Amino acid sequence: MSVVKLSVIIVNYNVKHFIEQCLFSVLKASETFPCEIFVVDNNSVDGSVTLIKDKFPDVILIENKFNSGFSVANNQAIKLAKGEYVLLLNPDTVVQEDTFTKTIAFMDANSDAGGLGVKMLDGQGNFAPESKRGLPTPAVAFYKMFALAKFFPHSKKFGKYHLTYLPENAINEIDVISGAFMLMRKTVLNKIGLLDETFFMYGEDIDLSYRITKAGFKNYYFPETQIIHYKGESTKRSSLNYVVIFYKAMAIFSNKHFSGSNAFWFNFLIHFAIVLKAGLAMISRFLKSFTVPIIDFSLITAGLFLIKNIYQQRTGFNENIYSEKLLSVAFPLYAIVWVVMVYFNGGYDKPIKLVKIGRGILIGTVFILMGYSLLPESMRFSRALILLGTSWALFSFLILRFAFHLLKLKSYSLSSAKTKRIAIIGEEAECIRVNQLLKETHINPSFVGFVSIESYTGNNQSYIGKINQIIEIINIHHINEIIFCAKDISSQFIINNMLTLVSSGVDFKIAPPESLSIIGSNSIDTAGDLYMIDVNSITKPKNKRNKRLLDIVMSILILILSPVLFFIQEQKMHFFINIFNVLFGFYSWVGYGRVSDKSLPEIKRSILSPICLFAKEEDNSKTKLINLRYAKDYSIEKDLIIIWKCIKKLGI
Repeated sequence: MSVVKLSVIIVNYNVKHFIEQCLFSVLKASETFPCEIFVVDNNSVDGSVTLIKDKFPDVILIENKFNSGFSVANNQAIKLAKGEYVLLLNPDTVVQEDTFTKTIAFMDANSDAGGLGVKMLDGQGNFAPESKRGLPTPAVAFYKMFALAKFFPHSKKFGKYHLTYLPENAINEIDVISGAFMLMRKTVLNKIGLLDETFFMYGEDIDLSYRITKAGFKNYYFPETQIIHYKGESTKRSSLNYVVIFYKAMAIFSNKHFSGSNAFWFNFLIHFAIVLKAGLAMISRFLKSFTVPIIDFSLITAGLFLIKNIYQQRTGFNENIYSEKLLSVAFPLYAIVWVVMVYFNGGYDKPIKLVKIGRGILIGTVFILMGYSLLPESMRFSRALILLGTSWALFSFLILRFAFHLLKLKSYSLSSAKTKRIAIIGEEAECIRVNQLLKETHINPSFVGFVSIESYTGNNQSYIGKINQIIEIINIHHINEIIFCAKDISSQFIINNMLTLVSSGVDFKIAPPESLSIIGSNSIDTAGDLYMIDVNSITKPKNKRNKRLLDIVMSILILILSPVLFFIQEQKMHFFINIFNVLFGFYSWVGYGRVSDKSLPEIKRSILSPICLFAKEEDNSKTKLINLRYAKDYSIEKDLIIIWKCIKKLGI
């Protein structure tokens, strides 16, 4: 029995589509030597466990019944690990095919190495500064907190947090290894102990790295291989929740490893940071939420008083005809109604939709007129002012948005969303599959072209060139998004091309093989970076009830007509068995067929499937897409059509 060289440990929590891509890359990177792969799932509810069991049966899966935290989950797997080396790997990563062989070769050649981290890129191909970090002493934390590290990145004094004075492409000794990729000797872990379970999330990698160096070993930054790290937490770093969790983790580290004045100043900085960040977060949230509505309210209210004065002058009405006391209440109230109605109609959502603003103003006017009609005669002053006010409210809303648009304020552009012009890089069959997948999502690109990774000799007119022409392809066809087909292309090839094209302004995405998702480009938490098909129509309660009712009715009808239908069946043997299997709920008449597809919403196995409509048997990828459309756009009418057209196959 061969000795296990590497134990890869991945903690998963509700990132189904990312861990699918991660495991695919890990399996390719571990083909050349004995390796075991652990996934510890912290009670995910997104179907991660089912996907792992179905698509990665050789992975050692640990299913927790609650979210035990990052440290506890990793320790569960480390205790079972048999490898000479242990790698803690985030699920939102993609490793190159040579990542494991190169890093382990370095560790084998350097006996003083206790831990190792690699060069990490974000989803756009940019260098991730957390690839190399210094120990966050009170002084280092102070320089980071007050942006001295940002303004003096090449200073050995001020740039210690991310070691920005060290070159990105040179091997160096560092203090802290990122928990996204943390390769360690098992013997070192046996000596220093496992992850400190006091840390629920954040800080455990700093603590473990520090203990490695205290034990006399070195931590290395190794840039001769690279990984993609989508950095899921990055989009939340301005949130108060992140601030509190992160700085509490730093407080735990401080109390554990620092003493005396160091601990005092570190804790002081931590609590100061929490108060400062919390205050800034509250101010930022208030400004984001209320600044524009307050401006709208002020403009409308001021405009109403101006309109009243102009209206009085033009009509010659007595100046006292309108009660100033009454108007000082009515006009602000009208403005509030219009602002609130615009809000509830989505007029403040991003991106801005002018039709939603118009609808909100119109509904607000209806409410104001209804309230006005219920007032006593003594409190009514003029419907004309309400109607003129409606015009002003609409005008003020629109003119303010146009002003924001001209000032190019973020999220206030009135232009349509950037039209996607996509290049899919891969072999023909996979390019076609990914293109079909795009069509099943909400994405409707204005252009899709295929790019061959080798010299293309086929007849597919969708090919626009070869990979060595990619710069010209981007420029000529105005490409703003590239999708790599991971089935045909190595992770190393993908990462190298991302590095080459990082300044081109295009977005990058990766399509894992046989997956219903396309992963990209900036962050794990950004919905716009994940193309995924909504396939849950078939499992909606209404559709489930209707489908079961249809099965019962059709079973009874088929049973009544069985003396005739029996003789036209292509396979008569199972005809009556199928009727009763469906009638008693063991099967459905229509579904995905006899074999369940764990990547789709779970339904009963079936006698027929949409694939029965085709004369010849389709390949597996097309079968998956056909079933996908069936689940996504389910209706009783489709079941009836399939049963009618495949009526000779009821005995299969």
